[in-house]
Amino acid sequence: MASPSTPLTPAAQACWTVAPGRAEIRDETLPPLSGDEVRVRTLHTGLSRGTEGLVFRGEVPASEARRMRAPFQVGEFPGPVKYGYVNVGVVEAGPTGLLGRTVFCLYPHQTVYQVPAQAVVPLPSGVPPARAVLAANLETAINALWDAAPRLGERIAVVGGGTLGLLVAWLAARLPGCEVQVIDTEAGRADVAAALGAGFALPMDARGDADLVVHTSGQAAGLATALRLAAFEATVLELSWYGNRSVSVPLGEAFHSQRLTLKSSQVGHVATAQRGRWSHRRRLELALSLLTDPVLDRLITHGAPFAQLPELLARLSGDTAPDTLCQRIDYSA
Repeated sequence: MASPSTPLTPAAQACWTVAPGRAEIRDETLPPLSGDEVRVRTLHTGLSRGTEGLVFRGEVPASEARRMRAPFQVGEFPGPVKYGYVNVGVVEAGPTGLLGRTVFCLYPHQTVYQVPAQAVVPLPSGVPPARAVLAANLETAINALWDAAPRLGERIAVVGGGTLGLLVAWLAARLPGCEVQVIDTEAGRADVAAALGAGFALPMDARGDADLVVHTSGQAAGLATALRLAAFEATVLELSWYGNRSVSVPLGEAFHSQRLTLKSSQVGHVATAQRGRWSHRRRLELALSLLTDPVLDRLITHGAPFAQLPELLARLSGDTAPDTLCQRIDYSA
């Protein structure tokens, strides 16, 4: 038994997907802190409905298991696996320059954790910790627009009004002269789209002849809508990831006569045009710096305590809860 003078190793709790469709909170023991590490106490994490839903359902293809690993993932797909990449916390031990700083890290859902100091990015002034859970999705949206390379004055359609799609729309709407329309089956997304500077339409009412279409819905019907809305020689940028699901793509009809381009984008690599000058860290720092706008709080529709995370994973990995955009997980101080 440790003497009163012996420092105790901090205990932590983490959420694990123990098998497809089942998650639980497990106790963790942290090793002694090394000289180049920080210990972070989590304030908030964010739940990625798309990717984490695929992990929770056990739908990560074996061929993609290595590429799909999160930076600090523990375990293997389909489980048990500790997965996640949206963590905002306060540094409570480590290098003097980081002590007490609020930081973002690509770490899973865990109450306290230790990582190399270079793995955390301090939040810029003016970015509240609760809003910083949008950073990973915003980084994906930035990379998408780098891949798409929209031009001033273009008509841009974003099919899928989830968190990622709305962030893409928010960025695109800030380009001079661009007309941005969000297309979604949930009419309730119109108000938040308007707040972000974009128009809104249900699929059958959407404006056609788009110079650029970005698809984020994760549904085959959404991809069909995206192709239908594209103008002559336009690009459809596919941001959805379907895991091991097969998706029917309507490459008949006007796909060839319209000379359309269907292009993928994925955040694991910095977009080609930027790759020679931008690191992953620089891109993440850019995403964090853009989170000073309070309008983005409209995207964080729900918060819940960490203890409810296993239940939330089960609920949000299905097609229910259409009113949920970004689900924030809150940790007690």
